[in-house]
Amino acid sequence: MDGEILEKYRSAGRILAEVLEEARPKVEVGASLLDMAEFVEGAIRLRGAQPAFPCNISLDRMAAHYTPTPNDKSVFGESMVKLDMGVHVDGYIADAAVTVDLSGHDKLTEASCAGLEAALELVGPGVSTATIGKAIEDAITGYGYKPVSNLTGHGLSRYLAHDEPAVPNKALDKGEMLNVGDVIAIEPFATNGSGRISESSINEIYGLSAPRPVRLPAARALLKEIQESYKTLPFARRWLKGERAEYALMQLLRSGVVHRYPVLWEVEGALVSQAEHTVVVLENGCEVTTNPRNPL
Repeated sequence: MDGEILEKYRSAGRILAEVLEEARPKVEVGASLLDMAEFVEGAIRLRGAQPAFPCNISLDRMAAHYTPTPNDKSVFGESMVKLDMGVHVDGYIADAAVTVDLSGHDKLTEASCAGLEAALELVGPGVSTATIGKAIEDAITGYGYKPVSNLTGHGLSRYLAHDEPAVPNKALDKGEMLNVGDVIAIEPFATNGSGRISESSINEIYGLSAPRPVRLPAARALLKEIQESYKTLPFARRWLKGERAEYALMQLLRSGVVHRYPVLWEVEGALVSQAEHTVVVLENGCEVTTNPRNPL
């Protein structure tokens, strides 16, 4: 990997680690979800970077993709809170998450953390993602829980928050070999339920699919905003400005220009915990860019 590019990944990771450390203690009963999301996104921008995707605040059975609505009035209760954030510097992304448990299920939180630690010990060139998946599964089942089998970690590339290779959270017969220069987000999910997630009808996050000509002036203006501001990165409905922005968004959806990221939740309604770091594969192992203790 080019040294300048590596430094951008590192910079994104350092910024994410700082913001996550500041945000984590703000997750408390009675605090506003919208205030939390706006704090995280604002803190990223104040440091000279940009959010790689909207701040995800997924509660209890939700595993991923919830971000507050434009006028969200909800507050944290006694929930299992997944705080998932992304930062990009010139399109080079860091992605990390923690679970802040307000529900009294600390062992479930520990299980996903153990899965992440087991994975990080293995990452290096020539290591199979199947080997990593087995380590994650073994760690989580050792706590008496199940990994979420149909969610995976993922590669990160410029302006792409989900790329190859996929990093499974369970043992597989065959995986992909990691190579020097790969950038991956490893994110074990643990649950006291079925170990499966499905799409809900809740949706506040969108992304660009296939730019094409659109007739409505408001839709054309919104498409231009998306292409210039977010490119192929996800964005939140609450980020859009203008009186006709939501109508224009629906037009872009209908024409297939943008797609939804529906909230993903546990099929039985059980709790889900999450832990995540971003890793760069190097010749002698790996570097965890989102680790605040990284001596960079």
